[in-house]
Amino acid sequence: MVQFRMSADSEAIQKMVPSDMTPAEAFTTSDHTERNHCFYQTDDESLLAGIWECAPCREVFESYPVNEMMTVLAGSVSITNEAGEVETFTTGSSFFIPKGAKVIWEITETLRKHYFIAE
Repeated sequence: MVQFRMSADSEAIQKMVPSDMTPAEAFTTSDHTERNHCFYQTDDESLLAGIWECAPCREVFESYPVNEMMTVLAGSVSITNEAGEVETFTTGSSFFIPKGAKVIWEITETLRKHYFIAE
């Protein structure tokens, strides 16, 4: 039995609410839109699953704060690792960033993604 369905349909998108995980100075355009809808979370928020959308931005993470598995639903994000290697992820791409990784996160086209976070 499915406990919850991670959907990207219009109903899930309509349930998205403003979010503030991205610092204002990280946005690279005048668009500072950021929205989120959590499908599931544990009481202590150590596990989270949802859908997130964010306008173009760039953040440097000296230590990524969580273990996160993502699937891009729309848009584009480029991740630069500690070695300087860049990978770009677009619609349909799934990827993982481990907690503690040093990365540069750059959304180049408004990103919508499913996420699963484990602390």
